Amino acid sequence: MKLTFQGAAGCVTGSMHHLQVEGKQYLLDCGMYQGRRKESEARNRNFPFYPSSIDTMVLSHAHIDHSGRIPLLVKQGFRGPIHTTPATLDLCEAMLRDTGHIAESDAEYVNRKHPEEEPAQPLYTMEDAAEAMRHFRPVAYRTPTPIGPGLVMESYDAGHILGSSAVVLTHNNLRLAFSGDVGRPGLPVIRDPEPLPPVDYLIMECTYGGRTHPPVSDALLTLEDVVNRTIKRGGHLVVPAFAVGRTQQLVLLLHQLMTEHRLPSVPIYVDSPLALNVTKVFRDHSECFDQETNAWLQDGKDPFGFNRLTYIRDVNESKRLNNVKTPYVVISASGMCEAGRVLHHLRHNVGDSKNTILITGFQAENTLGRKLKDGWKSVRIFGFPIQVEAEVQSLDELSAHADSGELLTWMKPMVPTLKKVFLVHGEHPQAVALAASIKEQYGLEAVLAEPGMALDLT
Repeated sequence: MKLTFQGAAGCVTGSMHHLQVEGKQYLLDCGMYQGRRKESEARNRNFPFYPSSIDTMVLSHAHIDHSGRIPLLVKQGFRGPIHTTPATLDLCEAMLRDTGHIAESDAEYVNRKHPEEEPAQPLYTMEDAAEAMRHFRPVAYRTPTPIGPGLVMESYDAGHILGSSAVVLTHNNLRLAFSGDVGRPGLPVIRDPEPLPPVDYLIMECTYGGRTHPPVSDALLTLEDVVNRTIKRGGHLVVPAFAVGRTQQLVLLLHQLMTEHRLPSVPIYVDSPLALNVTKVFRDHSECFDQETNAWLQDGKDPFGFNRLTYIRDVNESKRLNNVKTPYVVISASGMCEAGRVLHHLRHNVGDSKNTILITGFQAENTLGRKLKDGWKSVRIFGFPIQVEAEVQSLDELSAHADSGELLTWMKPMVPTLKKVFLVHGEHPQAVALAASIKEQYGLEAVLAEPGMALDLT
């Protein structure tokens, strides 16, 4: 068993790990790199291996930084199966098509606005995404499944988003675990992360490996305060949010605040065709919900719908929001402000001090969302510089990634048999901090993965 780290090694996005077992080639995740536009473009268009050489793929979850290059992988020659959970399959059906659509639309928009430059080409199209979905194969949690000669996979709920999984791969007597992204206990809507069985090696994310999050229970108070403060100023609240997971959690919390009369009766919009499609997938997979969310269903209530909430699909309806002068809340994708309709909302709202931009998730280095969170006074949107006058706030309580203490607790059941831990999906300071904590608490060596690092696990 030979392991090579090809993505999310030394950085957060672009999850991709290459495994060779008995002459067969496997891929764990195939995510899109997000960062500086030109660097992202170069990284995403080129694989460090021949896609046709990969026999089988295992996908941890549907977030684009883990799944976003699958259509390109297929387009360039991959012909094998992609094993993942049923909920992840359904989410990818919506998300990959949407990513293809956004790539086509953004290329058209940039070419129209900058006709003097070399024409932009989409990374892949909606048609490419549809072709990729033919390769997906659903595998339920806790179901040992042969995926190659002598290699068996079994997935466990990672508690990160709907359908997210941590995977254990067994070959003879060797067991390798891949965490995917580990969630936090107590997050709205989804179940808590499951413990994994004993393994020999662990590939573990470390997005917040040197940080302690505010309690999840504080999220409702923070959201209430930000919404009321913005409305009092007569402003708009623009919430960039991942269409999968974060949008549904925010809708549920806003529903609760409205039900408890803790917010004034202002319009709330979810402006994302993808979020609308994804919310339907959520409704179809209540088997992944936690007890609190299932209680809404048992009472005959829709946790993702209420009378002040409007889901927007039509682009003209989205554009009309730019002319509304009265207060409202709009939740729109993408979560890192790198594509989609949220860019148009930011363009029209970030320059007005009455408005608020609420950052609700991790922002990778060099993304627009990271620049806003870091307090940049001027940003470029669609190539044009804009002064940032709006208030920028963060809702860190809803982070879908486990913090340092939560990661240490999650890995604890595996410690007695672990030989080594490989840290991925984290910026260098976070990885260094978590490696030190693992060494101090468990006496284990934690290796900081680097791009192209290859290891023979046998």
